[in-house]
Amino acid sequence: MAYCQISERLHITVLVLNSCMNVDSSRRSPICRPGRRGGVLTLCLLLLVALPLFADDNYIAPDQLDGIALLAPPPAPGSAEEAADLASARAIFNGRTPAEDARAHKDSSLSLFLFAPAVGPFFQPGKLPKTEALFKKVKEDIGEPINIPKRQWKRRRPYQMDEQLFVGIREPSYGYPSGHSTRGTVYSLVMAELFPEQKDAILAVGRTIGWDRVLLGVHFPTDIYAGRVLGQAVFRELMASPAFQHDLTEAKAEAHAVQPAPIHDAVNVGAGTASPP
Repeated sequence: MAYCQISERLHITVLVLNSCMNVDSSRRSPICRPGRRGGVLTLCLLLLVALPLFADDNYIAPDQLDGIALLAPPPAPGSAEEAADLASARAIFNGRTPAEDARAHKDSSLSLFLFAPAVGPFFQPGKLPKTEALFKKVKEDIGEPINIPKRQWKRRRPYQMDEQLFVGIREPSYGYPSGHSTRGTVYSLVMAELFPEQKDAILAVGRTIGWDRVLLGVHFPTDIYAGRVLGQAVFRELMASPAFQHDLTEAKAEAHAVQPAPIHDAVNVGAGTASPP
């Protein structure tokens, strides 16, 4: 519950009540004049009862998911595991094609509409406002569950260990787990709830968003794997949130409304409306 918002509204309510009780009777509004104070008190009580209904609940509280307990630590600095991880990162980085490099840079945006090729051509900015609002809130709410384990382990990124892997992208956060992999996993799982018929293609996009970060030298493969695990856990927490379920239901209805009718449905509709012989 948005406690600060409720406190602010309570403060405003008290100010209104004090104003009604203290101003000169000649200047009071009709509802505040003598004989109507009981109505004012009743109104204020109703406002207090209703305040929780207006609170802008988060889908996930910042400390709701313990990513530190969920994930295994990354390879220890200087260990053989870290050396193997770095060798894999180098091989993947050096083996990327120009097309993969271009795709990886594009995927770094984490745009919701990276999923358009999997969902369909109707999936365009501005056409699904409820869906865009849902993902905006998801983006905001899952930031801290990602950052908490990052701050715990403070893992360096591949390009910080080997300057040959630097392509001009300097990230402000630590590397483990991968935020892009986590978000790609979460976004794809939510998107698959909206468009279940395209689930496999949607999930593939989410995996690629994470893996492309290895192509750019900003993550180790193990960062990506950890992000997928964390992303699945975040998604489970989202699905348990009543506020998320409410907004997801509205987004589902919106998604259903904008999708083109399947060909067999169109044929059936046509057959059903044909004039009898």
